[in-house]
Amino acid sequence: VQLVESGGGSVQAGGSLRLSCAASGNTYTSSCMGWFRQAPGKERERVARINTATGSRHYADSVKGRFTISRDNAKNTLYLQMNSLKSEDTALYYCTDLPDWGQGTQVTVS
Repeated sequence: VQLVESGGGSVQAGGSLRLSCAASGNTYTSSCMGWFRQAPGKERERVARINTATGSRHYADSVKGRFTISRDNAKNTLYLQMNSLKSEDTALYYCTDLPDWGQGTQVTVS
């Protein structure tokens, strides 16, 4: 599966961004897709994941109540709506359909 993220950028604290991830290739085999992030000097962290069949969602405690993961199956696109952004959300965000990864999109919150 090929994954291409978009939607990153710079935003002030308290603001919002929506990340998108366009998937192509053998997407019919996808069962779980998600978003990871990695900040400089920190370990990679799974932010959210969604079961593409059941729609069940799981979030890291650090983003619960602020981030929402969703998927448009018709468009083969994964989204991450990020609200009430904090400086600690600054990171490179990756879309995943393991074992495949996107190239990442930068989110900077100041």
